[in-house]
Amino acid sequence: QVQLVESGGGLVQAGGSLRLSCVCSGRTFKGYAMGWFRQAPGKEREFVAAIHWIGGATDYGDSVKGRFTISRDNAKNTLSLQMNSLKPEDTAVYYCAASYTYYSDYSDLRHFGSWGQGTQVTVSS
Repeated sequence: QVQLVESGGGLVQAGGSLRLSCVCSGRTFKGYAMGWFRQAPGKEREFVAAIHWIGGATDYGDSVKGRFTISRDNAKNTLSLQMNSLKPEDTAVYYCAASYTYYSDYSDLRHFGSWGQGTQVTVSS
């Protein structure tokens, strides 16, 4: 399995943008999909977005559709999340995750076997 390292979090005003990155280190990622989840204080970890590593099919949580875009660079082993029109309710720790099993649906965090340490995103009102 690879090691996942997130970056790009920070403090931004509502309506602003941030771009998160996740680098797979150690060896080339040869799994099926990668995704982003987030967890706010006192809440369960929530699905944000996922992308199939081969083919690039994407899926988004309802709360971020139309505002967030997930992408990957296979050659650089990098996953990204472009977040636009940020809202205070987007405040959370964002985690990168990798799946080594094929599923038709990657919105379930149990489908992911590797996780990064997380990066804090704070959106002020």
